[in-house]
Amino acid sequence: MDALSIVGLVLIFLIFVVIAKTAVVVPQQNAFIVERVGRYHATLQAGFHVLVPFIDSIRYRHSLKEVAIDIPAQVCITRDNVQVGVDGILYMKILDPERASYGISNFNFAITQLAQTNLRSEIGKITLDKTFEERTNINSAVVTELDKASESWGVKVLRYEIKNITPPHDVLAAMEKQMRAEREKRAVILTSEGTRDAAINNAEGDKQQVIKASEARRQQQINEAEGQAAAILAVATATAEGIRKVAETIQQPGGVEATQLRVAEQYVKQFGEIAKASTTLVLPSNVADVASMVALATKVFKTQ
Repeated sequence: MDALSIVGLVLIFLIFVVIAKTAVVVPQQNAFIVERVGRYHATLQAGFHVLVPFIDSIRYRHSLKEVAIDIPAQVCITRDNVQVGVDGILYMKILDPERASYGISNFNFAITQLAQTNLRSEIGKITLDKTFEERTNINSAVVTELDKASESWGVKVLRYEIKNITPPHDVLAAMEKQMRAEREKRAVILTSEGTRDAAINNAEGDKQQVIKASEARRQQQINEAEGQAAAILAVATATAEGIRKVAETIQQPGGVEATQLRVAEQYVKQFGEIAKASTTLVLPSNVADVASMVALATKVFKTQ
């Protein structure tokens, strides 16, 4: 191989090197920071780009996707001086690649440390019992503080989630006893309320039964009274009608004599009944009493 061929191969190699240095393809959801002679020149978005060889260089490569960062567990002290282990996960996204490159040397480390610091501060504001209830508020407070600091770094903190809150073993045992006592208390309360409601229902049922029974008795008495009144009225009406008929009959020819005969018969009949019912025979002291009784009855009929 002569010298000319060697020179041609070297030139071809140099051309490939220059093309490799100047032709850049940026993937989707990525951004490259280009420096020209050591200074920031441009931000390359997704697509094909050509750089000036030996002058332009790619200094930083950033992914614009949402990134999850694991926040290591740390010991936090609550307001009531209880140590709890808390860990979480942080979601963030680069919005400005230039500021993310030159605003801070390592934004991942800075955001992690800032998240731990703010988490300790928020846990210290509440008691142990509230730490489990206030997770949402703690997450929101941490995101708000991180977003203020990361704005100058070109990074947007989207959300923060607490994964675990781990109290000491003795505190866990005490909490378990407290929860057990609370459950037993609720069970006793529910039982007593059920007993009370049952007693109230029974009393109400007895009350309604007594009311219904009294109403039934009253209606029965009313019905009986109305029946008795109707019966008395019917007897009185019949008696009056009978007396009226007797009076009309007396006015007819021979009515007085018939009445006298009827009274005498009844008088004698009653004495006969007395004789049958008793072993002692009772007779009027004066036989003329029969005639006087008949005369008195006749006089009454005539008066009526």
